[in-house]
Amino acid sequence: MIRVAELRQREVINVIDGRRLGIIKDIDLDLEEGRVKALIVPGSGGKFLFFFGRDEDLIIPWENVIKIGVDVILVESYSSTSPVHRDRA
Repeated sequence: MIRVAELRQREVINVIDGRRLGIIKDIDLDLEEGRVKALIVPGSGGKFLFFFGRDEDLIIPWENVIKIGVDVILVESYSSTSPVHRDRA
């Protein structure tokens, strides 16, 4: 068994292109079914000095999680648009 606090300390890596997606910011839970729906990673958004550009979160569906290791979480994302982008509110 793994705790949510332990998940948030691991870096998310895309196994398709080896890209580092970042550290988990949040976890989307389905409380009725008692399961994890998605991992939420802060997006880079292409901002310049934090003033210009969009700041988006990457939502990685739980079905895309391949392996949870000691230091990293491996996910499968076939393109940069594969993780769902969500605007930060």
